[in-house]
Formats: sequence, structure tokens, C-alpha cells
Amino acid sequence: MDTEHLGDRVCRLRRAARLTQEELADRSGISVDVVRKLEQKRKHSARLPTLHALAKGLGVELTSLLGDPPAVLSSGESDPPALVAVRRALMPPLFAPPVDPVGVEDLSVGLLRSEIADAWTLYHAADFGRLMEVLPGIVADARLVASVGGEEDRAAGQAALGKALQLGGHLAIRLGKADLALSSLERAISHADQSADPLLPAMLVNSVAWAYQRQNRLDDAEYVAIHAADSIEQGSGNSAEGIRVWGGLVMSAATSVARKGDYEKASEMMSSAEHATKKLGKLPPPTDGKLFSVFNRSSVRIERVRLAVQHARPEEALALARGMRLSKDTPPSWRTWLLLDVARARTDTGDAAGAVKALESLRRTAPAWLRHHTLAVAIVTDLLAGPKRPPGLRQIAEFLGVSQ
Repeated sequence: MDTEHLGDRVCRLRRAARLTQEELADRSGISVDVVRKLEQKRKHSARLPTLHALAKGLGVELTSLLGDPPAVLSSGESDPPALVAVRRALMPPLFAPPVDPVGVEDLSVGLLRSEIADAWTLYHAADFGRLMEVLPGIVADARLVASVGGEEDRAAGQAALGKALQLGGHLAIRLGKADLALSSLERAISHADQSADPLLPAMLVNSVAWAYQRQNRLDDAEYVAIHAADSIEQGSGNSAEGIRVWGGLVMSAATSVARKGDYEKASEMMSSAEHATKKLGKLPPPTDGKLFSVFNRSSVRIERVRLAVQHARPEEALALARGMRLSKDTPPSWRTWLLLDVARARTDTGDAAGAVKALESLRRTAPAWLRHHTLAVAIVTDLLAGPKRPPGLRQIAEFLGVSQ
């Protein structure tokens, strides 16, 4: 795990850019007091809008400030063999020979879609080790199905290949490989354009917007998400599938807007998305729900909690989270975000015991996810620096490898 303190990271990057603290503050549009407190380690964490601003001022990607989560190898280490295999599957060698159709008779689009849905289940359970094992084979199968048969069969295969490459892009982001993620997602969109699914390209754009956010390209992320959402509204916006894809894009755009500092505009966009969820109850659900964007009343409320936390509105975040009943199709990854944001809000209101309780709940239900979020490290670091250390905090810190 990368244990470098955020303040040390800011100082190192600032000096590399040959900036004074005042110049960095001016470029970032934040108070010089924030920069000083971080570098002097009087402040142990910062909210995402502040981190985005600092990254812009320093001229670096957001990930340069976030560091690696506990479960990810330091960026200085060589890629493990499993990741090398994934990389080769997502980005095959140039001038590779044509796909050998041997064995295609044992494959079907239905079987392939089932395999991809199961792989997404691994992703949402944070079982990235197992996912790295199975993904190269799934991508190879998808390439095979997309290359043979009649026009309709090939189009269905292209759609499956697009979803497999999208999953590869998400996995790469979680492993801190943003460039690999964008390469995979751009290839995914190219294949989606050759499919017969009019919603798939827009759905994949949502993933591209997320990758842009990780690279601190917030304007680009907002633009592509809004552009894709507008294209759906003009076409397939009246089906459950269309509403889910549209809603996911609007939430993504709202996140970018919020991280640029405009909380009010982001809140309006989230209200618009939440209103759209009312239509879903009146429509038949998608046939393959796991292969569509996560969008329901629960996901919108979870995102609203997150935005409130990131903009120093912990009481508002806790009010939004209070009594929330999550939909059955809300994946573990989204439940993880909610618990982390509740822990952050509890920390910010001085309720250290409540924060630890939320972290303990997350460790019981999704320990792998707990180790894949730098936010968990930031929360625990702040709690350790606070006046009270509730029971259970030490165990959580040890689990995350955070020094006390």
C-alpha cells in the first residue's frame, strides 16, 4: 500500500511543479491556508472538489493525489501475470492473425451474455482477483462470436464484446490503470457502434465519463455524459432500458458538475434524475438487468448522499441516508459507497463512534470493497488524529494497514 501522507504528496508535486504554496492556492482557486494545513499535516484529508482543484493547479491526474487503495499494488510495482493477461486481452497485439473459429459451435450469444453478467457480479463483489482470471477468456469468446455467423449473429457478438471490454475498463480503473481503461472503453464503443443495440454506445460513454473524472478531466466528463443523455432522450428514452441509461448519464454529469464546485446545479440535475425513477415502476424491467446502468431511486439517493458529503454538508447527507431502503438490485459496490459516505459524515459531525460503526458494518458485509477505497483510509486517518478513539478503530486501521 502507498502510505505517503496526502500533505507529503501535495508538497512533493508542488515542488516538482516549482510552485510556492501561494501560487498553488491561486492556480487551484482554494485558500492558501488549506495548502499549508495539508503540507503541515494539520489536515489529514481533503474532499474531492478540493482534490480536483489541487490536481488542476498542479497539472496532474486526480489519481496522483489519491494514491493507491490498500488492496492495489503500488504503481511502482510490476504488473502481476494476471493483469498482464487482462491487458493483452483488452489490447491485443498489432497485426494479430484472424480469430480462429474453432470451437464457435460450442458458444452462443445467450451463453456469452450469461458469462458477462456473472463477471459483472464478480466486479460488484470486488472479487477482482477472480475477475482477472476469467475476463481474458470471456473477451476471447466474445471476439470469436463477433467474427462469425450471419449479420444478426455478428451484431449480437459485437454488443457482447462491447460489454466485455466495458467491464475490462471498469476493472482497469479499479486497479489504477486509467490509460488502459480508456483504451478498453474506446474499443468497446467501436464494437458497440457495430451492434444492433442503440443504447449500448451511450451506456459505454457513461464509463468513459467516469474514466475522465479519474483523470481530472471534469469538463470532458460532463460534456460526453450530457451529449449521450441528449441522444437517448431523442430516441429510446421511453423504455426502462433507455431511462436507466439516461439516468446514469445525468448522475455522472451531475457528479462532474459538483466536483467543479457547483453544488446547486448538481443538486438540480440529481433531482431531475430522481424524478425519472418514478417512471421505472410503471415499465417492464430490462431482460438482462445486470448488463444495464445501475439506476433506481436507491442509486440516486446514494449519489445525493455522496455529493452532500463531498461539499461539507454532513447533516444533509445523514438526513438523506436516514431510513433509506435499498432496492434489491442495488449492487454491493453502491452499498459500499453509502456506508463510506455515512462514515465520512459521522466523522465530520464529531460522531467518531458512529463512523467506526459504519466502517465495521462495511467490513462485515464487503471487506474486499473496504480495501479498495482510498476514502476509507482518509476517514480512518482522520479518526486516528481526533480526540477520541472509539472501540474498533484500531482493528479497522490494522485491516487497512494505516499506521497509528
